Amino acid sequence: MISEFGHFALILAGFVALFQTVVPFIGAQRGWQSWMAAAVPAATAQFLLTAFSFAALTHAFVTSDFSLKLVTENSHSLKPMIYKVSGVWGNHEGSMLLWVLILTLFGALAAWFGGNLPPSLKARVLSVQAAISAAFFAFILFTSNPFLRLAVPPMDGQDLNPLLQDPGLAFHPPFLYLGYVGLSLTFSFAVAALIEGRVDAAWGRWVRPWTLVSWMFLTVGIALGSWWAYYELGWGGFWFWDPVENASFMPWLIAAALLHCAIVVEKRETLKNWTILLAILAFGFSLIGTFIVRSGVITSVHAFANDPERGVFILAILAVFMGGALTLYAARAGALTSKGVFGLVSRESALVANNILLAVSCFVVFIGTIWPLVAELLFGRTLTVGPPFFNAAFTPFMVLMAVILPFGAVLPWKRGKLGRAWVQLWPMAALAVAVGLLAYAVQTGRSALAPIGIGLGVWLILGGPRRAAEPRRRAAGSRCCRP
Repeated sequence: MISEFGHFALILAGFVALFQTVVPFIGAQRGWQSWMAAAVPAATAQFLLTAFSFAALTHAFVTSDFSLKLVTENSHSLKPMIYKVSGVWGNHEGSMLLWVLILTLFGALAAWFGGNLPPSLKARVLSVQAAISAAFFAFILFTSNPFLRLAVPPMDGQDLNPLLQDPGLAFHPPFLYLGYVGLSLTFSFAVAALIEGRVDAAWGRWVRPWTLVSWMFLTVGIALGSWWAYYELGWGGFWFWDPVENASFMPWLIAAALLHCAIVVEKRETLKNWTILLAILAFGFSLIGTFIVRSGVITSVHAFANDPERGVFILAILAVFMGGALTLYAARAGALTSKGVFGLVSRESALVANNILLAVSCFVVFIGTIWPLVAELLFGRTLTVGPPFFNAAFTPFMVLMAVILPFGAVLPWKRGKLGRAWVQLWPMAALAVAVGLLAYAVQTGRSALAPIGIGLGVWLILGGPRRAAEPRRRAAGSRCCRP
């Protein structure tokens, strides 16, 4: 009976999401305060209904209710309690319900703590967030219903995949989804700002905390996943460039760029168009990751599902929201004028370089991840893109960014001088070189004198003649100047 109530609550939450999509948006367009105010109770009701539905599914797993098909396929009566609970999201249907629960949670948080937002912007943000929720409610109810019943329940379940019965995997998906799905709110802020045609310092101040929270959760989720893959799968390293690993890494890179760029909008009111685009792309790559993991188009050891029907549905969601947002961006980007100007050597320029390197790195990972699929569809060839490609193509951008970052931290806003920055940084650079040589010596068991000697040799060859030539030039100049 509890499972039936949970199913009903899920359906009702979908209808509330549709209401929240339409009514506050119309209210914002017409300036109707009461219609805009309806977004807050709707967001609260949507979250509470989804939370009840998730609690009902958790109850079915904890009590081993094998009348539910999902519990039968992913649980067992003798499993430890932690894996009964984690079995709720250790499968496609339950993990999607967790996805929607977090989606509605972020919408509710924006409703509860967005009191300082202008009413029209708040209504549009919650409307866009509800539209995303409505799409995923439809996805769950039509293709991935976790409350399907069995006509003849078995005596016991089939158990959860042994690889997933691990503490790392018990906590990995919730943290990962809090990061993945949290980026939906930055997307909603971006689309709402495009509709209003206004992006200012206050907008950057509102977006940055949500981006930071999502990025932090995504970082923890990725770390837990890579740790699990390292010791459970024996991949030989904490990062193996598996497609599912890349699926979470791509939005992490774009979110890191967005986090830095929002600071520029907040402090200097510039780079507005680029920040809006990053907010759209961050959630777009989250949806791409969801498609990769759940469509079966790319084979991975820990993909959730292999169902073309579900893949087509997710692809449709991706096309509607990303296509619509990018079309709106193309139409409205010209209205977002930037006020601040800055020099080539400045903190703003360093942040731009940081953003470009992170974005290019993300697209390198994206190309490497989907290239096997492109090669198979267009050329009929089966290819595998592995660590050699990613290490060669990705690493240079990260090295360059690591070199630039300290300069960006010490350069002033608007304009600065590299010489002054280097005066502050050269002791740290010398220490970094020394630590690097120490690590080389410890790791290889060899002396660090060889790289030190090579470096000193280059320094002497290039620097010695230059210094020796200077007295001769001064002497020649003094002779030429004698009467």
